[in-house]
Amino acid sequence: MSRKQKIVLIRIIAAAVMTVALHFVPVEGIWQLLLYLIPYLVIGYDVLRKAFLGIRGGQMFDENFLMAVATIGAMALGTCGEAVEVMLFYQIGELFQSYAVGRSRRSIAQLMDIRPDSASIERDGELVEVDPDEVEIGDVIVIRPGERVPLDGEVIEGTSSLNTSALTGESLPRAVAEGDPIISGCVNETGLLRVRVTKSFDDSTVSRILDLVENSSLKKAKAENFITRFARWYTPSVCCLALLLAVVPPLFLGGWAEWIRRALSFLVISCPCALVISIPLSFFGGIGGASRSGILVKGGNYLEALASTRIIVFDKTGTLTRGVFAVSDVLPEKGVSADSLLETAALAEIYSSHPISRSLREAVTAPLDANRVSEVREIAGCGLTARVDERLVAAGNARLMAQLKIDYTPCDKPGTVVYVAAENRFLGAVIISDRIKPASREAVDALRAQGIRTVMLTGDTEPVAKAVGDELGIDEIHAGLLPGDKVARVEAMLAAKNTRDKLAFVGDGINDAPVLSRADIGIAMGGIGSDAAIEAADIVLMDDDPAKIPLGMRISRRCLRIVRENIAFALAVKAACLILGALGIAGMQAAIFADVGVMVLAVLNATRTLRAIGKPRRGR
Repeated sequence: MSRKQKIVLIRIIAAAVMTVALHFVPVEGIWQLLLYLIPYLVIGYDVLRKAFLGIRGGQMFDENFLMAVATIGAMALGTCGEAVEVMLFYQIGELFQSYAVGRSRRSIAQLMDIRPDSASIERDGELVEVDPDEVEIGDVIVIRPGERVPLDGEVIEGTSSLNTSALTGESLPRAVAEGDPIISGCVNETGLLRVRVTKSFDDSTVSRILDLVENSSLKKAKAENFITRFARWYTPSVCCLALLLAVVPPLFLGGWAEWIRRALSFLVISCPCALVISIPLSFFGGIGGASRSGILVKGGNYLEALASTRIIVFDKTGTLTRGVFAVSDVLPEKGVSADSLLETAALAEIYSSHPISRSLREAVTAPLDANRVSEVREIAGCGLTARVDERLVAAGNARLMAQLKIDYTPCDKPGTVVYVAAENRFLGAVIISDRIKPASREAVDALRAQGIRTVMLTGDTEPVAKAVGDELGIDEIHAGLLPGDKVARVEAMLAAKNTRDKLAFVGDGINDAPVLSRADIGIAMGGIGSDAAIEAADIVLMDDDPAKIPLGMRISRRCLRIVRENIAFALAVKAACLILGALGIAGMQAAIFADVGVMVLAVLNATRTLRAIGKPRRGR
């Protein structure tokens, strides 16, 4: 409990003790009013102050104004004890609300407590502790075991494992070694790392995360905007109704004091604080809960829109696949072993920096001796030839085989095909393809279970796209698209869909930025995604895991369900209590108890959005 909350608790206890004691003091008239003013001011001075400031500022129609008018009116009618009790109930409710909201904020603050305090930079052979803001791109920083990574960079020396749970929600450590990228906000667990900084602190991953979460409240969801508009006309309306209740019935029925008391109770009951507080808190909690799972949502409006998504369009490379080429199949001719074919191709490509060449070399487990290779000649757009163990080897595409007049067996398997020949004899083919992410199938299956239609747009060839789409179970596939073609496809789908349904696009590359901006919701891969894609997106997946998409949808739907529960519950109880108050059945104590109870229950219900969501049970 904070210091402020402790002070409020002391005031509540002191005022309650004084009020109970005054019940046994036989005083009336002015002395009763003066004595009851002591506990009244102890417990309610801050409410009176806020009401006065609101009136002076021209924003009088809030809960403080309602409480001030109702309790001062009660004291004027001679029911001083009732006025103090109403204020006591109200402050108890405010204390519960403050505790619940504070707990939610602390949970998110702990979740987002990833900002590093300092960075250890190498200067003149010594380590100097500096503020991360002072480190420049190209500087070398040292990260010791147990320290948080302060800036994005590339490992130039050392190996270690990183705890990325604060960013991705995943507890499994990630191994890094020389040449691997490293992002700020992670915790270095084992080895000493020397890292060359590639981004300034303002552009680093940790800064982007903090900025997204801190500014997410600026983009209100429709439900939040509804409550803002609702409160704007609702409060003046109930004040007018209370005035009519105090004036009109006694003109015909008499009993001015009783009808004024009912009007004051009507004012207390009408306070809309349960809605005004719990709805934004629900979205704030939903965004925080999503962040805990490695899903960064840039605003409550995007969280709300995600719940209405019915079409999800995927980019292929880097989104559903790893974006890394690897040998997927080796097809040797009769009399040639697979290992021999792969080694021959890798040796021929040993001096090339092309990604396909690297994939061939990485597929060979035995050491490769570059001294076995000579006379390397690259043929643009076709491949290369090289002398390997004194044999003239050719490795490349079908055009190379045709150019060298080598009789080969065409391969129609999806992927990049490298044909290999030695001394004009065809040895076989090696298939190199992008590997599908393990979580992609899980993501598509989960989306299908939620009734979501899946589409894949890619610039890759039709056979490769079809192979990936069929393996994952994608509903619709479009291949051979340029960035402009992707935008056109998305615009066509937007025009054809139901206006209430939303379309989300998931991508990672700079070429996906236009589509991310054009879709109803743009979802970017935050780990390998380009800065342009992350900036254009509305939601960022910090660990590039497509399975987080259905998880995010479940989080958003739960958040919207809790919001609707609070709206329906609060309005129903308010309507019932307003009628009972107007009829004189519910007194002022019952009124404030109902108001405080609704507020506390709504706030506690809103804090449920902070809880993590696990995998759905089977059969759901």
